[in-house]
Amino acid sequence: MANLKLRDRDAPITKEGLIFRVFGYSHPSNAYICDAEYAAAKIFKSTNPKALRNQGRHVFYKFYEDEGWRFIQKHFPQYIVFHDMLHRKVVGVYDHDVENVRKPYESLETLIEMDSKDKLLAALENILEFTTQHSSLSTKDFGVFGSILHGFYHPKFSDIDLIIYGKRNFVRLYETLQEVYGNKFSPLRNEFETGDSVREKRWSFQNYSLKEYIWHQRRKMIYALFTDERGGRVIKTEFEPVKNWEEINNEYDAETRVQQMGWTKIFARVIVDRDALFIPSIYSIEPLKVLNGARDAVEVNRIISYVEEFRMQARKDETIYVEGNLEKVIRPKENYYQVVLTYCPRYYEQVLKIAS
Repeated sequence: MANLKLRDRDAPITKEGLIFRVFGYSHPSNAYICDAEYAAAKIFKSTNPKALRNQGRHVFYKFYEDEGWRFIQKHFPQYIVFHDMLHRKVVGVYDHDVENVRKPYESLETLIEMDSKDKLLAALENILEFTTQHSSLSTKDFGVFGSILHGFYHPKFSDIDLIIYGKRNFVRLYETLQEVYGNKFSPLRNEFETGDSVREKRWSFQNYSLKEYIWHQRRKMIYALFTDERGGRVIKTEFEPVKNWEEINNEYDAETRVQQMGWTKIFARVIVDRDALFIPSIYSIEPLKVLNGARDAVEVNRIISYVEEFRMQARKDETIYVEGNLEKVIRPKENYYQVVLTYCPRYYEQVLKIAS
């Protein structure tokens, strides 16, 4: 499939039945860096009871944690792309290997236009109607991801995962959610108003407590519970920010090299947070104190995070505590340092949180 133009959350699909998620906005010219999300049952079976997905007669399984990376590395090395900047191999799909693409905004348009809707799609329509009525947004500003995008959903049990495109639109949505969460008659409320939704959650982060997680998630506003009176249940609903096309700047540069500098722990002040709501989340910072790591950590000027838990984690002028991998970015005309939070051997030691 030639001349692809994809962005975060778009879903390339291969002939084998592998469904990927485009990861971020910076990619080589002939491929997309991705995360492996699902695989057809004919090539992969999971023992995780949460992984099963049905699409009519077709069965898929969801990858969790680093399952996708390990599976692709072992069985489908053609979906490993050499990353020039990192000088290592990462999961990705070359343009010529993409058989089909599912795009969140196109799928939402199709779902809205359907004459007959089951309970989940009716609830989706109700959420959009309520949200757009209380804001200046249009349904064209949204998309869908997750099980709804791929037709895996269960009408009685699945969540609703929505995308909001563009920072300006997100600000409008954020202000609207602040307002409606404060209305006791609103069908939408903050999922993290209490800790009930994570009471049974398995928690593995070592330097980030579940209590801290709840506090940070609550103020992000993008995680909601929708009371669906017609369907007779409460539905978890997420609003994930994704960049508009004009906001995208591809930072992939084959002449740039990234040098690993080891593990670091620092306190810092956030200077710029405008890209904190996207994946990757980018924070421009001023280091305040280096607790551990290379001396070069005092020169760090940004944090880049691919970890969902650390999106929208901090705001301008807030003091944060960070643990992660220190990198030196070597460009032809300039060098700089950054802390990166991503899939790595010390994944659950990573943290970005407001300093207490």
